[in-house]
Amino acid sequence: MAEQLANLKPRELCIVGKTETENIGIDKVIKNIVSNSTIRFLLLTGKDSEGHQSGKTLLALAANGVDDRMKVLGSPGKRPVLKNVTYEEVEAFRKQVQVVDLIECEDVERIVEKMQELTKSLSSSCGCAKGETQAVQPLTAPVIQSQEPAQFRMDKAGYFVIFPQPDKGIILVEQYSYNNVLLRSIEGKNARSLYGTIVENGWVTQLDHAAYLGKELAKAQLSMQLGFKYVQDEADSSSL
Repeated sequence: MAEQLANLKPRELCIVGKTETENIGIDKVIKNIVSNSTIRFLLLTGKDSEGHQSGKTLLALAANGVDDRMKVLGSPGKRPVLKNVTYEEVEAFRKQVQVVDLIECEDVERIVEKMQELTKSLSSSCGCAKGETQAVQPLTAPVIQSQEPAQFRMDKAGYFVIFPQPDKGIILVEQYSYNNVLLRSIEGKNARSLYGTIVENGWVTQLDHAAYLGKELAKAQLSMQLGFKYVQDEADSSSL
């Protein structure tokens, strides 16, 4: 439904998206809204997420706010604690927007009509019903720019050679010591079961090696699904 609304591009629409969870999902809603002071209404539409109850949590947030632990008062969600926004951001959100309950409504035409109705009501008023919003300092986490690793270290557990076998519907993984002795062979139907088995048994001991292995196994699985030739990344595999 979010995609349908986005494709329609009604002029009243500012942002549209899904909110799956009653914590991180609502954190993001709050941040998106308080960063754009022109937004005055938040329409809750579609089916509420089972268990999380993010829609009802937003209604509770608008009505009741949060306690001193940043828990949304009156939320029926399982863990409605907001850890990525400040109290000031929550209050700015509550002051800025009117939350409109259209939960369970999946009729796009009706939703657009409601947008138009709300926009008209705003333009016909003095525009001061919610009061002036003040800029708030958002709670932010650092943004780290990724860098190429300075060097790769050899994993003392050995190295892996990966063989997709589409005729059998499996991926074969062979692990060798660094003097090229075969330590073990592992067979699996998908990347997840293979890297899970390898990690659980301690057959990989470095995070960078585990990340490389997961990437290569996913590529091997994709090669079987799409029918292209799998070539193991020699640069990484020879460096580990």
